Amino acid sequence: MIIGAIKQKEIDDRIELDDAQVMAVIQKMVKQRKDSISQFKDAGRTDLVDVEEAELVIINNYMPEQLSEAEVAAAVDKAIANSGASSMQDMGKLMGLLKGQLDGKADMGAVSGLIRSKLS
Repeated sequence: MIIGAIKQKEIDDRIELDDAQVMAVIQKMVKQRKDSISQFKDAGRTDLVDVEEAELVIINNYMPEQLSEAEVAAAVDKAIANSGASSMQDMGKLMGLLKGQLDGKADMGAVSGLIRSKLS
């Protein structure tokens, strides 16, 4: 399933993917599965939820180990301190700093929410 997605991306873009691009494909697959699980739960389709959750477990085996909430919070605090961010106008700058550090190791949506809460 993962190899198929990687090959499809290579064919579509006519390139050979590097490690970062492969990780992006896998992250996209994880996000798709999570979105599908949410939609299937809302529709009451537990049979499809089970299939998507099983696929998600397999895909997550190929992801880097996820950081704990405390580690993510520490990285956000450090980025805020290092950049001097003080308002929501600095959100983009902080996300840019943290994306390289946390990409693949943390849910960037959750990181964004944490930044919002700390800056507001």
